[in-house]
Formats: sequence, C-alpha cells, structure tokens
Amino acid sequence: MKNNLQNFGIIIFIVFILVVLKPFNVIKVLAAENKKNLTILFTHDLHDHFLPSKIRQGDDIIEIGGYERLKTVIDEEKAKDPNSILVDGGDFSMGTLFQSIYESYAPELKILGEMGYDVTTLGNHEFDFRAEGLTNALNSALKSKEKLPQIVQSNMKFPKDKNGKLTNSLSNLKKAVKSYKVKEYTVIKKGDLKIGVFGLMGKDAASNAPMSEVEFTDTVKNAKEVVNTLKNKEKVDIILCASHSGIDDDKSKSEDEKLAKEVPDIDVIISGHTHTKLNKPIKIGKTIIGCCGEYSENLGVIKLSKNGKESWKLDSYKLKNIDSNILKDTSISQKIEKFKKVVQQKYLNKFGMKFDEVLAKTDFNFIASSKIGDKQGEEPLGNLISDAYKYAVKKAEGSNYDPVDVSIVPAGTIRGSFVKGNITVADVFTVSSLGIGKDRVAGYPLLSVYITGKELKTACEVDASISPKMKPAQIYMSGITYTFNPNRMILNKVTDAKLQKSDGTYEKIEDKKLYRVVAGLYSAQMLSVVGEKSYGLLKIVPKTKEGKPITNFEDHIIYDTTSGNNNEVKEWVAISEYLKSFKKANGISKIPLYYNKVQGRKIIDDNKSILAILSHPNKIALGVYIFAIILISITAFIIIKLNKYRNHSKTVKNGL
Repeated sequence: MKNNLQNFGIIIFIVFILVVLKPFNVIKVLAAENKKNLTILFTHDLHDHFLPSKIRQGDDIIEIGGYERLKTVIDEEKAKDPNSILVDGGDFSMGTLFQSIYESYAPELKILGEMGYDVTTLGNHEFDFRAEGLTNALNSALKSKEKLPQIVQSNMKFPKDKNGKLTNSLSNLKKAVKSYKVKEYTVIKKGDLKIGVFGLMGKDAASNAPMSEVEFTDTVKNAKEVVNTLKNKEKVDIILCASHSGIDDDKSKSEDEKLAKEVPDIDVIISGHTHTKLNKPIKIGKTIIGCCGEYSENLGVIKLSKNGKESWKLDSYKLKNIDSNILKDTSISQKIEKFKKVVQQKYLNKFGMKFDEVLAKTDFNFIASSKIGDKQGEEPLGNLISDAYKYAVKKAEGSNYDPVDVSIVPAGTIRGSFVKGNITVADVFTVSSLGIGKDRVAGYPLLSVYITGKELKTACEVDASISPKMKPAQIYMSGITYTFNPNRMILNKVTDAKLQKSDGTYEKIEDKKLYRVVAGLYSAQMLSVVGEKSYGLLKIVPKTKEGKPITNFEDHIIYDTTSGNNNEVKEWVAISEYLKSFKKANGISKIPLYYNKVQGRKIIDDNKSILAILSHPNKIALGVYIFAIILISITAFIIIKLNKYRNHSKTVKNGL
C-alpha cells in the first residue's frame, strides 16, 4: 500500500511538471540564459569631419554627418545595449582644418575618446605628417590626460637601417607607440563577453603612406598569427578585425574579402580605407564584413547572437544616417568650438584668413568629390583648381614671375567639392586638405618643375590610359588641351596634344623643349614614379630649369615673395586666392559661369573605325604592331610548311 502511494505521488509530480511547469519553457529559459548577444557600433574614414558636410540632394543642399549628431546616435544605440562596443577602422584624421593642429593638440584622438570609442586603428592618413607627425600626435594626446581610445595595429614594423639602427624619427615613433600603449590586439570585456580586437593596414593603404618610414607586413599571415593567439591563448568569445584595407568591386583587389577567405576564424571585419558604403554586409563563411561610408555620415550597427558553441549569427545590420533631424550633443559642440579657436590662433592667422570667412559664392554645384575620377574626362572643378595654381604662382612671384606653361591636379588629391551657395575658408581647405610642407605646416605646397614636351604628352597618355584602371590617377591640367580615343591600344590613346595659351591661342608642343609645370608636392613626386608604374614604358623625369633631374623636391617649393610673409604657397591657399580674385557681387566674389561647363581641355574621340584605332601609332604601339606582324608571319610560315609537309607525306604514301 505504501509503495502504491509512493508511485502515485511520483506520477502526480510528473504530471505537475508536464502540465504546470512545462519543461519546454524551462529548456527555453535555460537556453536563453546561455544565449550571448553583442552590438558592434562602427565608423571608418572619418577624416576629421567634426562638422557636418553640405551635399547636393536633388535640387536641395542638405547637411549630413558631424560628430555632434554622431555622438547623439551613438548614445541612443548604447542605451539599447549597454554592453555594445564602439570601433573605428582608421583614417580618423586628415581632411578638414582640424588636421592643422594634429601634431600639437591631437584633436582627433581626444574627441574619439570623448565620444566613447573603445578601439581605433591606424590608417594611411595618420602618417600624412610622416613618422614625426604621428609621434607628436600620440605624445600630445597622452599629455592631455584625457580619455583616449585604445589603438590596435598588428602588422606595423620598424625597419632598421644598414647599420642595424632605427632612424631618429622611427626611434621616437616607437617610443611614442609604446607610451600610448598601442597594441597588436586588445581584449575588451562587455558583460560576460570577451571580445578580441586587432588592427591591420592593407597593401594598398600602405602604398599610400610612402613617407611613413614604417613597414607593414602581409595582412593574411599576420592575421592568422593574431587570431590563433586570441582564440587559443586569450580564449575570447568573438574576434573582430579593424582593417584599414578595404573592399573593391574587382575581387582581385578586394583585400578584406581575401582576408575573410584566408582567415575564416575572424567573426567580424570593419573595413576601412576605400570609403565603401554597404547597405547590406558581405558574408564570407562565418565572417561578416561591414562598411558604413565616410566622413561621419553614417553609424554602422551590427547585432549578433549565439547559443552555446554555435557560430555567431547576424541578427541585424543597419546604417544609421547622421542627418540634420538629429539633435546635437552639446558637450561635443563645445569641444569642437574650442578646437576651432585653436585652429584659428595656431594656423589660420598665419594666412590672414578666418575659419568661416566667405571667400566666394557659386550659383551652381560642382561635381561631388566622391565622383571625381569616376568618369574619364574633363571636370569643371579640376579646371578651377588647376587654373588657381597658375594664378597663385603669378601672384606670389610678382615681378620675378616665370610663366607657368602647365599646372597639374590629380583626382586623388581632390577631397571635397563646392555646392551652390557661399564657399568658406573651411570649405576650400576640405577640397585640398592633404599633406604637409617642408615648413611642417598643414597643406601640401606648390612646386615648380620642368619636363620636356615629350613628357608632357606622356602625362596626357597617363591620364588617357592609366586612369581608367586607377581612378585617383586621372589628372586635370591648365595650359594644355589633348584628344584621346578610348578605343585605341593602351598607352597609345592620345592622338593630339597642344599648349593652350592664356589668350586662348594654341601652340605646338616641341618634344625636346623644357616646359615649366606647377603641381602639389605629392603630385610632383608621383610624376617621377610613372616609369615604375608603367614598367618603364612611360617615363617622366621632373627637372630643374637647367634640365637636371630633381633629387630633392622640397628644394623646389614655391614661396610667396610679394606679401612679406614668405610662406609656402599651399594648394588650398592658391584656390582661396583665386576665388577671391573674381568679380564681386554685393561684396562677395562670384564664381563665373565659365566653370559651370567643360572647356575642351580633354576631348574624347570615340571613333571606332579601324583607321582611327590603328593610325598614327607611337613607338609603343609601333613596337607591338611589328611584334604582332612578325608573330603572325612566323605562325603563317609554320602553317604553310606543315601543310606542305603533310601534302608531301600524302603524295609519297599514295605513290607507294
């Protein structure tokens, strides 16, 4: 009887469990307790765009981006998930007037810290002021004692010279990196999660930092080593890579897609450098690649989850647009205003200009900076800038002016554009913001070099043949007009080139004559590597007025000798001076309608006829044609001989 009661009690207990507690719900509760969630907030390619940018949207001009509004959205997203991580993919500096105090005040790192960034990595533009510039920026940031983001960089090396020693600049950078505690990787705890984050610099990005002095090792090899450490030694729950390598429509050039394929244990890649905006993430195996565009225009939000030992699952991916409907964060606004005052005092006063000073007004929009170089051909903005160079040199040299024949502006150095309305000093600097001069003051200076007429034609050929494959290499020139046929053989596309004088007349280019050319420091240096990039088929050697090859480009910087300050003539200052030179309306210079259209400086002849494609070959094409003729002749000779041999064999066989 007692046993029966015990059995009955067990049955009642089981029924109670089945009916009341519902084991399925219990399992769900236990599973939920084992479930892990993570929100990744990210940006990349911020380029000092602390303030909103003005862009054209249809017929309207709107404001997008800006750190004041970005901070508001970051805080909103963090409120939804207090354990979220905020990561930046590099190139947080260089692009606006705030870069002028990069070395002395490190506003970029300070404001990233203020905004709550956990981690950032180094992009190629962090090296724009060379090793010395980055050293000073890191030391300035540390000296401030303010909250700063962790920097991760795992494939940067410090090469020694032939004597087995570091240069002074590299030695100082290495010390600054150590003091700042830049790490190969970091492990961040958010709730019960251990998040491993490491940083990389890709091959293309590294090639855009030629004066950095440091070296960057193979990303895939390096990533495998770091991922192995994070996975097996640190025992992290998730691995995140802040990669300044980028993605590309051409899969053979898409470095971060290659990284995901070769190192499958990376869970998430934040991909910077190419300024790509992905409305949907790229997924390769279990790796998720996110890109949110440029200039603080969007905040990327990735939400992930996993149960037990399963792989991380993508729950959602979105880009939060930073527009004018978002309230500004007052603490960031105040910080930006402080930095503006420092920029004015330490930088702009040297040039006698004000941050928000209106230089000119335009009644039309220029092409968006992101589209410069996308389309092969002439662009009014390129014309405006190249004309500005010639004007500024003439003004700076005064009575000692030596006429400039041609000025050159590569698309890759045009970093912004002008939209309808007022154009301020800050707007102009953004358009031409790269680099530093011999004076260690922000902004590339203009240089004077001489090249032969033959090399001038080569520059035209570089534009016609190379720029379709390398968009930043497209060039805009003042003082020359040329015609090219895109259907002709590569390196033989230009069919005509001639000088265009200031009075509108044309002059034949003499191959052996030296012509004065003006370009920015970086652009002039790049002219000398044309031969290397074209495997010696095209060659430009910048020379002195006497025809001697230039070895030190900084010796040929143009200085303002007429104003009394003897400043380097910066690219952006040249544009500013030119804008101020236009006729005024209501006290403000007005950009003439001349720049609302193209001027026939680049003429595209799309003739597809055989005669147009093959006529007037240059030496390169002629060599190819001769080689092809010889190859065809040899092939025909062999075929004829083989046929004769076969016929002879048949005759002999039949005769037998």
